[in-house]
Amino acid sequence: MKRHMRGLYLAWLLDSRAIAARRTVREILRTLMFRKRTVDVFLQLDDPYSYLLSHYLAVIREQYAKITFRYYLGQSLRGDYMPEPGLAAEYAVYDCKELARELGVPFLDVGNTPVVEYRRSLLDFLAEEHDEEDFPDTFTRALALYWRGDSEGVQRMLGRVQPERAETSVLVGRNQLLLRKMGHYSCATLHYQGEWYAGTDRLPYFVDRLDGWKLKRFDEAVTALASLRQAQKLSLPATRPSRAAALPPFELFYSFRSPYSYLSLERVFRIADAFGLRLDVRPVLPMVMRGMKVPRAKLRYIVQDANREARKHGVAFGRIADSLGRGAERCIAAFYYAKGEGRERDFLLEAGKAIFADAIDVATDDGMAQVAERAGLFWPDLKKSLADDSWRDKAAANREALTEAGLWGVPVLKIGSIAFWGQDRDWLIARKIEDLCHGGEGIME
Repeated sequence: MKRHMRGLYLAWLLDSRAIAARRTVREILRTLMFRKRTVDVFLQLDDPYSYLLSHYLAVIREQYAKITFRYYLGQSLRGDYMPEPGLAAEYAVYDCKELARELGVPFLDVGNTPVVEYRRSLLDFLAEEHDEEDFPDTFTRALALYWRGDSEGVQRMLGRVQPERAETSVLVGRNQLLLRKMGHYSCATLHYQGEWYAGTDRLPYFVDRLDGWKLKRFDEAVTALASLRQAQKLSLPATRPSRAAALPPFELFYSFRSPYSYLSLERVFRIADAFGLRLDVRPVLPMVMRGMKVPRAKLRYIVQDANREARKHGVAFGRIADSLGRGAERCIAAFYYAKGEGRERDFLLEAGKAIFADAIDVATDDGMAQVAERAGLFWPDLKKSLADDSWRDKAAANREALTEAGLWGVPVLKIGSIAFWGQDRDWLIARKIEDLCHGGEGIME
């Protein structure tokens, strides 16, 4: 009964008509209560994703004057919400540096490192300015100075170094509590009427929502936002580059419980085929089965976000049967059997569709038999392969390789020593592969 009720709740949460109805009701209530359209923006000074988001928000605030943007000096939740904070911080700088280069946003161009020595002083300064009308502009400027490595600019902004203010920690803690109470866990996020938009990757969804109400001040396209959309489109070569044959395998670290892993599959296949690369899919056990916890609020956001990403990419999604536990283990075992039969792509697609679109329980023989039939595999033989535990050593080796790459979550797209986390980095890994094919810089194993 509990599982059935959870399925009904997810169906209501993810159904496009239900989403539209909830938006309509919220807008009606806002109008009846004479409330302004207000967007809550949570940014963190030492988070590079916050800097990139603030760069584009400055343009949006100018173009959509009928919207009130309320900025909060925040701090992402730690603990179970961020299982590897050290690795996450290190990867964020690497990822944002690559993003900034492609997007044409200045990043660590004045100094080689962020001005960490002024972090506390900047926090105190921002906390003191927090309730001022021009705080969004002040915060945007502070983020730019910090992440461009502009120590002289920071000194000019501060005027003089002041003693630490105890009120700063209280303010940041209060904003962090608000973030959690509103149902999220990470900064570099926007919230508007029950929906969250994380980073520059999800900013186009937010802008589309504003455009649906025709709130833009000017009719012409916003160049910066149009460029952002264009930059994040997957572009592949019409013919296979000859030098691609010398490249190492294209690797995908994958979890059968991860909706983002499932969403990445077709695009990963397209990238591999476009460049003629050998694709090596390396499944790992879900994070929860590797000793990590995923809080309910995080799971809720992931499912909702994956749902809109699925609609964007035309991938079936919405009726979910959680594969945690026995289901995930059986899928890895079955994957290696399918690989031996030359049908690993078929199995990956059909298993993902079964789990995330058709609510088929792959922990059962009936469920796995359906996947086998759809993938063109002989069920009696696949069933026998499920008793083979050799997949455990392979999954452990895959996990170790993932850790060596400096990452912990999936999906991870990797070629040589170039690795990106997330299905929305497909366009970026494709550009890196193209650079390698044309003699660009890149370290290959």
